[in-house]
Amino acid sequence: MLQNLIFPERAAPRLSVVIPARNEAENIVALVEAIDAALVLESPFEIIVVDDASTDDSLARLSALAARLPHLVVLSHDMRGGQSAAVHTGVQAARGPIVLTLDGDGQNPPGELPKLAAPLLADRDGTIGLVAGQRVGRKDTLSKRLASRFANGIRARVLADGTRDTGCGLKGFRRDAFLALPYFDHMHRYLPALFSRDGWRVVHVDVTHRPRVAGRSNYSNLQRGLVGIVDLAAVAWLIRRRKKARGAVIASTGTASQVQPRAINSPEPAL
Repeated sequence: MLQNLIFPERAAPRLSVVIPARNEAENIVALVEAIDAALVLESPFEIIVVDDASTDDSLARLSALAARLPHLVVLSHDMRGGQSAAVHTGVQAARGPIVLTLDGDGQNPPGELPKLAAPLLADRDGTIGLVAGQRVGRKDTLSKRLASRFANGIRARVLADGTRDTGCGLKGFRRDAFLALPYFDHMHRYLPALFSRDGWRVVHVDVTHRPRVAGRSNYSNLQRGLVGIVDLAAVAWLIRRRKKARGAVIASTGTASQVQPRAINSPEPAL
């Protein structure tokens, strides 16, 4: 069950920022304030924090912050669902046509958000579905960097998604395109392949990275590795079984125009 803690009446935003967070009480307030400052020239926007059943005082701090930030929305899961579930919940609640995401641990600099929004806002022909951040100078432990490099290498070889770093939380995408994707836990690590599968263009943007200053990671390298094997096979299957046919209206008694599904040009995964 989803608990809607604070959902004030708000002007329609052009951007929605979604932050999945669990037990990030020491980071989340400063992060939201930094996002608010970074997007001052992008108004109107909204910030949506989805608390994934935290056991610390994250919700109390966010509730206090929302009292002075009317464009802050705080949502809470009543049980732990994971990062992809939190992102999905936030996107469902978002009112902006463009969604930007970043992790709740403060390692993704909010100052990078305008770089993610720019290609989507300037996309007049509506072909860009996803802008994926690619971390440069990653500030994680050596073991995490090596594990990530290994996983990214295998994923890129199998899915041929043209993405160096799918684990980066900094992403921007069209809300309707995201919600049309098949949902599964851990899908956030496969967004470039999933958007390409649906015929959307994926743009990559280099972004910076910061060390974690408080709290600890909610996942271990082993946990990521074990679920990644199953997920990779599932995504490869979804790509191979995607809809390839295109349709057009031949005759209609109404005012319907030609149906123009997007061309499906993503490469076949190497199984």
